[in-house]
Amino acid sequence: MQVIIAAGGTGGHLYPGVAIAREFERQLEAVQIAFVGTKRGLETKVMPREGYELVTIEARGIMGKGLIGGIWGLASTPVGLAQCLALCRARRPDLVIGIGGYTSPPLIAAAFLLGIKRAIVEPNAYPGMANRVLSPLAHIVFTSFAEARPFFELGKARVVGTPIRRAFLGEVPFTEVVRPDAHGPLLLVLGGSQGARSINHAMTGAFPTLAQSQSGLRLIHQTGERDCEEVRAAYRAALQQLGPSVAAPEVAPFLFDMPRAMKQADLIISRAGATTVAEITACGKPAILIPFPHAIHGHQERNARVLEQAGAAQVILDQSLNGEMLAQVVSAILDNRPRWAEMGRHSQSLGQPEAAERIVDACRELVGHA
Repeated sequence: MQVIIAAGGTGGHLYPGVAIAREFERQLEAVQIAFVGTKRGLETKVMPREGYELVTIEARGIMGKGLIGGIWGLASTPVGLAQCLALCRARRPDLVIGIGGYTSPPLIAAAFLLGIKRAIVEPNAYPGMANRVLSPLAHIVFTSFAEARPFFELGKARVVGTPIRRAFLGEVPFTEVVRPDAHGPLLLVLGGSQGARSINHAMTGAFPTLAQSQSGLRLIHQTGERDCEEVRAAYRAALQQLGPSVAAPEVAPFLFDMPRAMKQADLIISRAGATTVAEITACGKPAILIPFPHAIHGHQERNARVLEQAGAAQVILDQSLNGEMLAQVVSAILDNRPRWAEMGRHSQSLGQPEAAERIVDACRELVGHA
């Protein structure tokens, strides 16, 4: 069986694709998988580490890119479509899967023109424009949230959850066991695969207060490439004032081993991309979610509100965020053990770890490879 997956640009598109690819490999001995992306995206770093072939095409975003960016995006579309047509003619895949973003349209359109089976994965509570436009061309649309189903043709949409890598699974059930005195709480700070400047600034501002109020505090902070050195410098300056008893934060531009970091964390501070939200709930972790304010149609806030309404997270809007507020919210959660435990249980109840398996089962049925 041959499968081509379009999943480029950000970790939120890439890692659901990787999860689906891993599940195909788990279920089938003879499966060949390739990814379609661009030369500019995170996929050029992730795919070699994951061991998958990456075929690059010309594709650019259109929505939210302004007039000039939108023109460039439209101009690249025919080129990308021609490249995907050539790829599909050469490989003759049994199935193509689009996970949103600007690499999905040319691949799904090419597969439609060539009569190849097509599936779409929509991770967000409010579907992206690419998937809404492409859905008439797909045989199946897999959604992560029930809130997304009404945007698609009734017979096509299936609510399955967001596919996540199996490395996130198998964690022991969330309990109220208090961490041994030798270790303090571990905060995991994420700004998405590209980082988040507002979260970086707020966290470095909150760190001195939290280090003094939370005994033994430990911190893992994914900053994005742009702010990494600035954040490291801010923590070094704070540590000089705080003294050697405070543990130095672990700072990285990107965390390739996200399962390790999430499983260790006591509280996660993060943007609210659909994949990150799914990984948080799979691990059953309490969270402070700070939605990206410029996400198209506010889909990150919609994702975050689902968790907040379930009692699994507290939402802070980006325009209200600062170091003092963040320190207060973090301390209010960590100092209230019953609330912290309750948030973790609610988070775990939202997890849908079988999403990738459901998607692959349906795809195998679609192509007659049961």
